[in-house]
Amino acid sequence: MIHARLRQFVALAVGAVLAACLSFAAPASASSLTPAAAGTQVQTPLVVNARWGGHATFDRIVIDLQGYAPTVTVTPVAQLRYDGSGQPVPLAGKYFLEIRLNPAAAHNDAGESVYHGPKLQKIYLSKLKGLAMTGDYEGYVTFGAAFDTLPYYRAYSLHSPERFIVDIAH
Repeated sequence: MIHARLRQFVALAVGAVLAACLSFAAPASASSLTPAAAGTQVQTPLVVNARWGGHATFDRIVIDLQGYAPTVTVTPVAQLRYDGSGQPVPLAGKYFLEIRLNPAAAHNDAGESVYHGPKLQKIYLSKLKGLAMTGDYEGYVTFGAAFDTLPYYRAYSLHSPERFIVDIAH
Protein backbone atom coordinates (compact mmCIF):
# COMPACT_ATOMS: atom_id res chain seq x y z
CA MET A 1 0.00 0.00 0.00
CA ILE A 2 2.78 2.44 0.92
CA HIS A 3 4.73 1.55 -2.26
CA ALA A 4 1.66 2.16 -4.44
CA ARG A 5 1.06 5.59 -2.85
CA LEU A 6 4.75 6.47 -3.22
CA ARG A 7 4.72 5.50 -6.92
CA GLN A 8 1.55 7.55 -7.43
CA PHE A 9 3.11 10.57 -5.69
CA VAL A 10 6.34 10.29 -7.72
CA ALA A 11 4.36 9.99 -10.98
CA LEU A 12 2.33 13.11 -10.14
CA ALA A 13 5.45 15.07 -9.17
CA VAL A 14 7.28 14.09 -12.37
CA GLY A 15 4.23 15.06 -14.43
CA ALA A 16 4.03 18.47 -12.75
CA VAL A 17 7.73 19.13 -13.35
CA LEU A 18 7.45 18.11 -17.02
CA ALA A 19 4.40 20.33 -17.51
CA ALA A 20 6.25 23.27 -15.96
CA CYS A 21 9.30 22.67 -18.19
CA LEU A 22 7.17 22.44 -21.34
CA SER A 23 5.49 25.76 -20.56
CA PHE A 24 8.93 27.44 -20.58
CA ALA A 25 9.97 25.76 -23.85
CA ALA A 26 7.31 27.40 -26.04
CA PRO A 27 8.78 28.74 -29.32
CA ALA A 28 9.22 32.49 -29.80
CA SER A 29 7.35 34.24 -32.60
CA ALA A 30 7.57 37.72 -34.08
CA SER A 31 5.27 39.18 -31.42
CA SER A 32 5.84 36.86 -28.48
CA LEU A 33 6.11 37.62 -24.79
CA THR A 34 9.64 37.87 -23.53
CA PRO A 35 10.73 36.18 -20.31
CA ALA A 36 11.77 39.57 -18.93
CA ALA A 37 8.40 41.10 -19.76
CA ALA A 38 6.55 39.14 -17.04
CA GLY A 39 3.05 39.39 -18.39
CA THR A 40 3.34 42.43 -20.66
CA GLN A 41 3.19 42.21 -24.46
CA VAL A 42 6.57 43.20 -25.93
CA GLN A 43 7.52 43.26 -29.58
CA THR A 44 10.35 41.04 -30.67
CA PRO A 45 13.56 43.08 -31.14
CA LEU A 46 14.15 44.19 -34.72
CA VAL A 47 17.53 43.95 -36.41
CA VAL A 48 17.80 47.15 -38.46
CA ASN A 49 21.45 47.39 -39.55
CA ALA A 50 24.90 45.81 -39.45
CA ARG A 51 28.12 47.77 -39.78
CA TRP A 52 31.83 47.35 -39.16
CA GLY A 53 34.97 49.34 -38.54
CA GLY A 54 38.70 48.94 -38.25
CA HIS A 55 40.55 50.21 -35.17
CA ALA A 56 44.23 50.23 -34.16
CA THR A 57 44.11 46.89 -32.31
CA PHE A 58 40.81 45.31 -33.34
CA ASP A 59 38.09 45.11 -36.00
CA ARG A 60 34.49 45.60 -34.87
CA ILE A 61 31.10 44.31 -36.05
CA VAL A 62 28.03 46.20 -34.79
CA ILE A 63 24.46 44.92 -35.15
CA ASP A 64 21.94 47.71 -34.54
CA LEU A 65 18.67 46.78 -32.82
CA GLN A 66 15.29 48.34 -32.19
CA GLY A 67 13.76 47.21 -28.89
CA TYR A 68 15.55 45.25 -26.19
CA ALA A 69 18.76 43.22 -26.61
CA PRO A 70 17.91 39.58 -27.42
CA THR A 71 19.99 36.54 -26.53
CA VAL A 72 22.98 36.30 -28.88
CA THR A 73 25.34 33.40 -29.50
CA VAL A 74 28.61 33.67 -31.41
CA THR A 75 29.88 30.31 -32.64
CA PRO A 76 32.87 29.33 -34.75
CA VAL A 77 31.65 27.22 -37.69
CA ALA A 78 33.41 25.33 -40.49
CA GLN A 79 31.27 26.93 -43.22
CA LEU A 80 28.59 29.60 -43.44
CA ARG A 81 25.17 28.50 -44.76
CA TYR A 82 21.95 30.40 -45.38
CA ASP A 83 19.18 29.52 -42.91
CA GLY A 84 16.26 27.71 -44.46
CA SER A 85 17.91 26.73 -47.76
CA GLY A 86 21.21 25.42 -46.38
CA GLN A 87 23.03 26.89 -49.39
CA PRO A 88 26.66 27.93 -48.80
CA VAL A 89 27.32 31.65 -48.30
CA PRO A 90 29.79 32.90 -50.95
CA LEU A 91 32.27 34.62 -48.61
CA ALA A 92 35.95 33.84 -48.99
CA GLY A 93 37.75 32.88 -45.81
CA LYS A 94 39.27 30.02 -43.85
CA TYR A 95 37.52 30.73 -40.54
CA PHE A 96 33.95 31.77 -39.86
CA LEU A 97 31.79 33.01 -37.00
CA GLU A 98 28.03 32.59 -36.87
CA ILE A 99 26.20 35.32 -34.91
CA ARG A 100 22.65 34.27 -33.94
CA LEU A 101 20.09 36.56 -32.29
CA ASN A 102 16.92 35.13 -30.69
CA PRO A 103 14.20 36.18 -30.39
CA ALA A 104 14.73 38.67 -33.20
CA ALA A 105 13.36 39.61 -36.61
CA ALA A 106 14.56 41.67 -39.55
CA HIS A 107 11.00 42.19 -40.78
CA ASN A 108 7.83 43.77 -39.38
CA ASP A 109 4.49 42.06 -38.75
CA ALA A 110 3.48 42.73 -42.39
CA GLY A 111 6.55 40.79 -43.58
CA GLU A 112 8.35 43.88 -44.88
CA SER A 113 12.10 44.09 -44.29
CA VAL A 114 13.24 46.59 -41.65
CA TYR A 115 16.89 45.63 -42.13
CA HIS A 116 18.83 48.31 -44.05
CA GLY A 117 22.34 46.87 -43.85
CA PRO A 118 24.33 44.75 -46.27
CA LYS A 119 23.15 41.25 -47.15
CA LEU A 120 26.56 40.11 -48.44
CA GLN A 121 29.66 42.28 -48.21
CA LYS A 122 33.37 41.75 -48.87
CA ILE A 123 35.41 43.69 -46.30
CA TYR A 124 39.10 44.57 -46.42
CA LEU A 125 40.05 45.06 -42.77
CA SER A 126 43.01 43.53 -40.91
CA LYS A 127 41.00 40.53 -39.69
CA LEU A 128 37.41 40.85 -40.93
CA LYS A 129 37.09 39.83 -44.60
CA GLY A 130 33.35 39.55 -45.07
CA LEU A 131 29.93 39.84 -43.47
CA ALA A 132 26.61 38.35 -44.56
CA MET A 133 23.09 38.28 -43.22
CA THR A 134 22.38 34.57 -43.50
CA GLY A 135 18.90 34.31 -42.05
CA ASP A 136 15.71 35.93 -40.80
CA TYR A 137 13.73 32.83 -40.02
CA GLU A 138 11.30 31.75 -37.27
CA GLY A 139 12.43 34.19 -34.59
CA TYR A 140 16.14 33.99 -35.39
CA VAL A 141 18.31 36.50 -37.24
CA THR A 142 21.69 35.14 -38.24
CA PHE A 143 24.89 36.72 -39.57
CA GLY A 144 28.11 35.17 -40.74
CA ALA A 145 31.57 36.73 -40.59
CA ALA A 146 34.61 35.53 -42.58
CA PHE A 147 38.31 35.67 -41.64
CA ASP A 148 41.63 34.53 -43.17
CA THR A 149 43.11 33.79 -39.74
CA LEU A 150 41.64 32.34 -36.57
CA PRO A 151 39.52 35.10 -34.95
CA TYR A 152 40.03 35.90 -31.28
CA TYR A 153 36.93 37.85 -30.32
CA ARG A 154 34.93 39.42 -27.51
CA ALA A 155 31.14 39.75 -27.83
CA TYR A 156 28.82 41.96 -25.77
CA SER A 157 25.75 44.21 -25.85
CA LEU A 158 25.62 47.98 -25.49
CA HIS A 159 22.53 50.00 -24.63
CA SER A 160 20.91 53.35 -25.49
CA PRO A 161 20.72 52.67 -28.40
CA GLU A 162 20.58 48.87 -28.32
CA ARG A 163 23.32 47.11 -30.28
CA PHE A 164 25.38 43.95 -30.25
CA ILE A 165 29.16 44.14 -30.67
CA VAL A 166 31.82 41.63 -31.74
CA ASP A 167 35.41 42.90 -31.39
CA ILE A 168 38.06 40.83 -33.20
CA ALA A 169 41.64 41.28 -31.94
CA HIS A 170 44.43 41.96 -34.44
